[in-house]
Amino acid sequence: MYLNCHTYYSLRYGTFPAAELCSLAKENGVDRFAITDINNTSACLEFIRITKKTSIRPLVGTDFRNGVHQQYVGIAKNNRGFRNLNEHLSKHLHSGKKFDADAPPLLDCFIIYPFKEVSLRKKTNFGSNEFIGVSAEDLRKLKFSTYRKLRDKLVVLQPVSFRNKRDYNAHRLLRAIDNNTLLSKLPESEQGSFAHKMLHIDKLKEEFREFPHILSNTQELMDACHTDFEFGKGRNRNLKVLSENEENDIKRLKQLCADNLPKRYPKAGKKVRERIDKELSAIISLGFVSYFLINYEIISYARSQNYPFVGRGSGANSIIAYIIGITNVDPIELDLYFERFINANRKSPPDFDIDFSWKDRNDVTRYIFETYKNTALMGTYVTFKRKAVARELGKVFGLPKENIDKLSAGFFRYEDLDHLEKLVLQYSRLIEGFPNYLSVHSGGILILNDSVFNYAGTFLPPKGFQTIQIDMNIAEEVGIHKFDILAQRGLSKITDTIALIKQNQPGAEVEDIENIRAFKEDPGINNLLKTGDCMGVFYVESPAMRGLLTKLQTDNYMNLVAASSIIRPGISSGGMKEEYIKRHRDPERRKQAHPVMYEIMPDTYGVMVYQEDVMKVAHRFADLSFDDADVLRRGMSGKKTSGNQMQKIEDKFRENCRKKGYPEPLITEVWDQISSFAGYAFPKGHSASYAVESYQSLYLKKYFPLEFMVAALNNGGGFYNVETYIQEIRHCGGKIHAPCINKSDHPNMIYGRDVYLGLGYLKELEARVIQQILENRQFFGPFSSLDDFLDRIYISIEQLSILLRINAFRFTGLDKYHLLWKASFRLNKSKPKTNQAVLFKTPQRDFELPEFEFSKLVEAYDQMELLGFPLCSHFDLLKEPMKDSVKARDLKEHIGKDVEIYGNLITAKKTGTVNNKYMYFGTFYDAEGEIFDTVHFPYVAEKYPLRSKGIYLCHGTVVNDLDYISISIKWISRQHTSEDPRLAEPGFKMKNAE
Repeated sequence: MYLNCHTYYSLRYGTFPAAELCSLAKENGVDRFAITDINNTSACLEFIRITKKTSIRPLVGTDFRNGVHQQYVGIAKNNRGFRNLNEHLSKHLHSGKKFDADAPPLLDCFIIYPFKEVSLRKKTNFGSNEFIGVSAEDLRKLKFSTYRKLRDKLVVLQPVSFRNKRDYNAHRLLRAIDNNTLLSKLPESEQGSFAHKMLHIDKLKEEFREFPHILSNTQELMDACHTDFEFGKGRNRNLKVLSENEENDIKRLKQLCADNLPKRYPKAGKKVRERIDKELSAIISLGFVSYFLINYEIISYARSQNYPFVGRGSGANSIIAYIIGITNVDPIELDLYFERFINANRKSPPDFDIDFSWKDRNDVTRYIFETYKNTALMGTYVTFKRKAVARELGKVFGLPKENIDKLSAGFFRYEDLDHLEKLVLQYSRLIEGFPNYLSVHSGGILILNDSVFNYAGTFLPPKGFQTIQIDMNIAEEVGIHKFDILAQRGLSKITDTIALIKQNQPGAEVEDIENIRAFKEDPGINNLLKTGDCMGVFYVESPAMRGLLTKLQTDNYMNLVAASSIIRPGISSGGMKEEYIKRHRDPERRKQAHPVMYEIMPDTYGVMVYQEDVMKVAHRFADLSFDDADVLRRGMSGKKTSGNQMQKIEDKFRENCRKKGYPEPLITEVWDQISSFAGYAFPKGHSASYAVESYQSLYLKKYFPLEFMVAALNNGGGFYNVETYIQEIRHCGGKIHAPCINKSDHPNMIYGRDVYLGLGYLKELEARVIQQILENRQFFGPFSSLDDFLDRIYISIEQLSILLRINAFRFTGLDKYHLLWKASFRLNKSKPKTNQAVLFKTPQRDFELPEFEFSKLVEAYDQMELLGFPLCSHFDLLKEPMKDSVKARDLKEHIGKDVEIYGNLITAKKTGTVNNKYMYFGTFYDAEGEIFDTVHFPYVAEKYPLRSKGIYLCHGTVVNDLDYISISIKWISRQHTSEDPRLAEPGFKMKNAE
């Protein structure tokens, strides 16, 4: 009898999920009801899936509203009706157009207009599928309304949004958040009624006892509805056939393999050909041919546009993917198991993760949408997190900013909070985890066999590609599997570096960037890895990774592949990372490995490093089949497995080990190792794909360091902030210049060893001003003077002062204060708003101005204000001179000794300990630009917290951990910086002012 129930997918309105709504229905004797969320069908599939295990018969639909104003409710008669509702909803969500008062003809749907709206509009015409919805509150008015005569058109429309007062309070808070208003100022029109609760079915029938025909009409409507989907393993609703028929698809895939085999394996032997036959047989029998062909077409388009890409993930385990060019990792060379990618137990399509440059992905996405018919981006829900909820509710309750900051950060004692602050925390716990708004999955694209609208509505995010209103979890349950088309900045660093080299060093010979074999064998490149000199390099630049590479003395590709995986948390937490490092450094220690484990994994010294190692151990140590071994890996990785499958496999694992005579402690030890790390380790092919890209970046960093670092900056940097990469450019011999109107572009530019920062770094400089300057300079050449600039560019004095203060006109030879005065005199006159060049230039009067005093400190503060950082060294800005101390390059000569060293904090990682305390890992650079690392154990971290960037005097003991030098901090002191002299003085001092 309930045709208008809301879940919390009625965003910032509803207050509980579909599962709790089902429980509520059971408590109230309701065995049939409809979920109709406001302008949303996200909960419908989940609702149908949940109710398959219950006696509830689900109805699905949509509550169509303009804001909170209800227009009508649509209920699907069947699957086709559900699709029609989704199409209608999506059309309006895409266009932003309001819903009309009357619904359009929607086949296989029931439309229910609320009695209150019908009465206000005096609507008289109703289609055969249209009804008037009456709530218990409406019954008094119905008795005196002419609509009571339309007996066949009246149905129950009792909204359900709340269970109790607490839900209603949460609802009001959500509405206040949505309206960005104080709770006390929330209009009643923006709230639902407290009466919108689910009554027990007997009580509801009692309310309508005088109108039995309304109950019978409602029953008939519900009886006419049946929407259903099949869920679970083996469902695949992706595009299954790419050409006219499946046979042609198979023929095409085989032909692609035959055509490309000589390029990958010029002398393909028996091992290669057997692997090809094995994979083709599995791909064809499982129906995954179209999946391979679609990925092939995507990367073929990318190649046609010269877009760089990386095929990675478990797809790198496939020799077919390697041969036809989806990946660049040779699974034969790396002994990669195909069963990690596809096996007989896998009914859903396998995973290819394809990375494109962040600049190219939109065009690749456009190609996919234009090439394949039933396409959408995968949706995802951004939920209310604890910090965000506390901040939002703090505003709703009207708390001062400092109180909100305190609650959000978590730095408080509960007993010290006032009543309102405690209320914020109380309701934060209630709302935390609710969906806040719909967003786009980081890389998921759906290419379906039938209409996207069969499954949910879609919305249109800013980039303009329709996005489905369900997330990947329920999508996979119903058989919708995403293609992962991802974006990263590492690839564009590579292409942009090559472009900068051609511009800056036209005669330089650049190695073919695909010649990975040459890079792997280059001792100069490998030495960068060995010493951890990897700033800016994809995936290996973080302090943790630099430290690991140094400890491993990494000097080859295979060692880098291993490092990419053992940095992952599961391996580290299980102690296997340290054991691998020790066995790598000490051949004698390798003898401690169990002989069987060492035989299974000789390349990693008997230590499990990759996800495939789980399969190897399960197969060879415990005699599990490859299919069972992959089910074990998937289960350990948190992937869904059926029933008690995992328990059965663990029992089989232990039983087989006992049969082989392994002692019980060893069996448990190996099983615990598998359990501790399988969910966090990389597939070996994934690590290998990352390592290939790392080598490409390392080649460019080694031989073209300035161009590489400029490209890194132009692509948003990486792990570190802008200033750190600028320091690295200096370290590589580059000279950094402030933006210049004749030399700078929007991004950074390089001329020889001179790097000019981009105009885009000037925080307050408007994009239209930058565009105007660059376009004018392109058409009419460089600016010759300030007057020439002002004759050609329309600009306000506020915008011009930004350019002058950053000294962008220094080519004139005049100091910026002189130019600021001159600009003020010039722009005080009215200037016509035109971008056209002046045909006849009027001579400009100059003025005799006093000589201004130049201050490096003032210059630095101007740069900090305009750019966010100074172009001089931070060490030059210290208030007190530095005392004698060691330098980073000399730390290795002081191992075991206490030292003092000045360092500018680059980054600090705060991490928890087993004792529920915290510690820091810091990274600094010294006055010479050399990097050093620090460790702050809990007793130090608590007493000397690293809460802000700046220069610190660090006192501690130099530690050598397998050639990785760091300082164990005993105390640390932040150094004071000289203040801006303009804060203390009323104006600038001028020479000869008198």
